[in-house]
This record gives sequence, C-alpha cells and structure tokens, in this order.
Amino acid sequence: MNNFLVVTNKQKDSAFACTNRIRGYLERHGKSCLTETGDVSELRIPEGVECVIVLGGDGTLLRAARNAADAKVPLIGVNLGTMGYLAEVDSDYLEEALDQLMADDFTRERRMMLSGRVIPAGGAKEISIRSEGEDAGRKPDKAEAERREDCALNDIAITRRGSLQIISFHIYVNGQLLHVCHADGILVATPTGSTGYNLSAGGPIVEPHAQLILLTPICPHTMSSRPIVLSAEDEVVIEIGENKKGIVQEVEACFDGSVKMAMFAGDRMEIRRAGKVTEMLKLSQDSFVEVLHKKMDA
Repeated sequence: MNNFLVVTNKQKDSAFACTNRIRGYLERHGKSCLTETGDVSELRIPEGVECVIVLGGDGTLLRAARNAADAKVPLIGVNLGTMGYLAEVDSDYLEEALDQLMADDFTRERRMMLSGRVIPAGGAKEISIRSEGEDAGRKPDKAEAERREDCALNDIAITRRGSLQIISFHIYVNGQLLHVCHADGILVATPTGSTGYNLSAGGPIVEPHAQLILLTPICPHTMSSRPIVLSAEDEVVIEIGENKKGIVQEVEACFDGSVKMAMFAGDRMEIRRAGKVTEMLKLSQDSFVEVLHKKMDA
C-alpha cells in the first residue's frame, strides 16, 4: 500500500502529535499521506486511498467505518480512548505498528454490518412529526425526511425519546411474531458490536467473525425477556406498539451511536444483514479470547 488517509478525532489528538508522527513516518517511507481532521461522520474518502488510519477510540472508528465500507477501503484504528476493542493499535507502539503495516504483516478481517430501514405507519411517503408539545405536527427537516435507511457496524439501538415511559416493541423474525417486549429499548447488534452497548445491556459476547444477529432488550419491564441470538440470514422487524393510555409513543433509532431517526407508534424498523462489510486490518496475533482476557483484567 502506498496511499493512506489519516482520520483524526481532534478531541483525542488536539495537538495532532500522533497525526504528525504517522504522517512523518509515512512520508519518510515514500508513501502518500492525506489527513482529515473534520467531522468524521461527514468523511469522504478520496479516490486512490488504499488504507484509512483512524486516530481516536472505537466511536471514531465506527463513524469512519460507514464511509470506508462504501469505498471498499480497509481501516486500522489507533486507540486514544479507553477500552479500544476495535482500535487495536496502542499509541505508545505506533512506529512498531507502522513497521508491520509497511511489511504487509497483517490479516484482513471482513466484519458483518447491519442495514436498517424505517417504514412509517401505513407506508406513508410523507413523514410528519407526531410527538406532543412544541413539536406536534411540525414537518421534519430535510435530514430527518431523507434519512430513513442506514447501516451499522456495531448496532442499531431503538430507545425511548422524550418523556420517561415504557415502550412496547413487537418483534418479528422472518414474518413471525417472536415477542412483545416492554422495555426502555431494543438493541440489535452484530458480533463486532457484542462488546459495545450490547455488553453493557447484558447481551452475550460473540466472536467477531461469527455471522449472527443479536437481540438484546434494554431494561425490560419483565422477568421473561432475555437476549436472543439469530442467524445472519434472518430478517428482524421491530414495530413500535401503541401505549395503553393512548399517549403517543416516540422513540429514536440510533445507528452506531451517531445517525439518528425518529420513530412513532405504528412505525416499523426492518433490519437485516447489510450487502456490504467493513474490512479491518489486524496486526496482533492474539486470539479473541486473549483480547477479552486482557480487557477484562484491565
């Protein structure tokens, strides 16, 4: 590889010390290096880039992953955050990691992604904001109206929005009703996302190369709701139920913690395996079990 793009989270590398170390290293080795320090969610990968190096934490890498998957360009993360399950390179060993990269001493991992699409109640083409109070009846802004479908590397979280109330989620798998869950939210995760929000919500930890879809309730208001593991070939539909008191149920669908979509009673979210993957470069030879052991003992 000869052409690199370094994407920097300015909050994590405010003086651009790591950014400049990487750029200097690559240029000394005769490589082309572009840098991007703006909003990662608005990232555009120039044609010809062969590898994206992300500086920040797992959140920064997740925001970059969507665009890298579209461009079919591999990612590698430098961890300037805390846990760093995805951003595996420690900044203290940056030059050693770059040496491996220059020597092509890495493996390529293709990580499964999820695709989610919001279907308004009744299939209406025109979407209005149906919440109560100041927002009642207002038209969505352009971003809200156009953003009804997206992809996620980690997870799609559907959680309550606005007033504190239990939400009724009708969960269908391949057209069959699986469960009506009363909870604060529902999390649909990939194996890669099993160590993220899914882990905090009590979901299972899954080997990241597995081809599975994880369903985890968030603070369920019942003793019977449990995480469920499905095949990657399954299609999940989550419908927002009506409130018993007739109050409009308003929730928010969040893709990888960044892209957000409003949903209301009667709306459905269709979730399936995405037609694209995120390719990540792995330098370490540690197994997933070894990585878990280190993180859990940290």
